[in-house]
Amino acid sequence: MSEFSEDVFTEASNIDTNTLNNLGPLRPMAGVWEGTRGLDIKPKADGPRKQAYVERIELQPIDPVTNGPQLFYGLRYLILITKPDQVKTYHEQVGYWLWEPATSTVIQTLAIPRGQIAMASGVVAADAKSFELVALRESDTYGIRSNPFLEFGFKTTEYHIKVTINDDGTWGYEEDTVMLIRGKEDEPFHHVDRNLLSKVAEPTPNPMVR
Repeated sequence: MSEFSEDVFTEASNIDTNTLNNLGPLRPMAGVWEGTRGLDIKPKADGPRKQAYVERIELQPIDPVTNGPQLFYGLRYLILITKPDQVKTYHEQVGYWLWEPATSTVIQTLAIPRGQIAMASGVVAADAKSFELVALRESDTYGIRSNPFLEFGFKTTEYHIKVTINDDGTWGYEEDTVMLIRGKEDEPFHHVDRNLLSKVAEPTPNPMVR
C-alpha cells in the first residue's frame, strides 16, 4: 500500500513564502561561510594521502517548492575549495539542501564536475543540532550516479554526511564517501572530508523579488 495519496496533483496549501522561517534544522546553515582547517583523506596509488584545504560555502534560501501535495523549503548552495595558498579550484560542488516539514526529512542533492551526482536523506527533528544523511548506490531514490570512468576506476557505493551545529554559531561536517578502487575492490576506501565553518555574510532572499 502506498504511503502517498492518490491525488498527486493538488498542491500543498498554507505555503509560507518566508523560507528562512521554515527551514527546520537547516536554518542555522543559511548564509555565507568560510573554513580554513579542512582535511581531505583521499586515495592515491601508494595509499591514503592527507590534504589540507580552505573552503567557501554559499547557502542561499530558495522559494518554496511543491510537487503537487509535497512541499519543500530549501537552500541553494555552492562550494568552492582550494588548497592553502593556491588559486586553482581543488573541489567545486553545487546542489540543494531541502527540508520537508510533513515528513521531517532533510535531503541533500549534490553535483560535482567530475561527472557525478548523488542525493542523500535522513529523518531529522526540526530542532536537531546534529544529523546524518545517507545515499546508497543501489537505491532507486536516494542514490549515486557516476560517469563510466568513475564506475570503472573509483566506484562509489555509499555517501554519508554528518552535520553538527555548534552553540557559538559555527557548524561543521564530516563526509565519508565509500569507494571500491580498481584492483583493490576487496578493501573499500573511506574518502573522508571534514571542516569547521564560520559565517562571513548573512543569507539573501530571492534576487528577483522587487
